[in-house]
Amino acid sequence: MHYPHIPLAYERRAEADQLSASRDFVARMATRRSVRFFSSEPVAPELITNAIRCASLAPSGANQQPWHFVVVTDPEIKRQIREAAEAEERESYEHRMPPEWLEALAPLGTDWHKEFLEVAPYLIVVFRIDYGLSENETGEEIKTKHYYVQESVGIATGFLLAALHLSGLATLTHTPSPMGFLQSILGRPKNERPFVLIPVGLPAADATVPDITKKELDEVMVVK
Repeated sequence: MHYPHIPLAYERRAEADQLSASRDFVARMATRRSVRFFSSEPVAPELITNAIRCASLAPSGANQQPWHFVVVTDPEIKRQIREAAEAEERESYEHRMPPEWLEALAPLGTDWHKEFLEVAPYLIVVFRIDYGLSENETGEEIKTKHYYVQESVGIATGFLLAALHLSGLATLTHTPSPMGFLQSILGRPKNERPFVLIPVGLPAADATVPDITKKELDEVMVVK
């Protein structure tokens, strides 16, 4: 199958408008922080669905869109996720992580306690779809190879985080290791694997974040 080509929907903007939009976006994204202290205050569901719609518009290898977003609001499911995540994290902090890793994390003050998994009004679990799964007319299982899955889902997650931040919401990228419990608790099929767990909501009134800095532009960019 070949996709027909259609005219690109593009409106060229004046350079001054381009620069203004670019600077505004940089300024907005510079205020994004990883938040571990959330308010339980409800958040409009449309903010979540709009952000996921934005994420679903990300480019992907062969346009296979190998992602699935599970939105968790049920308190019992959030409790199960927290208990499972804390069990894995405690094992990691106490037995799995080498000294170098613990030393790198120490300045951030993190540990295996993950209260935010129950406090935040939403948990968004991003799953990567490693391969397509279907059945033919005889009921035989058919697998379809997916390409650039990790890269595609990473880009979509970036879109998601930006959309949530621009909506005025706080987020955290949480990756307990291993994360197989998410597939089990959320009942996802065998061709899906958890990629990242994102608590979402408003920050607590007394929320704090580590006083860190980002690398300067000349440390991360080179022009040839």
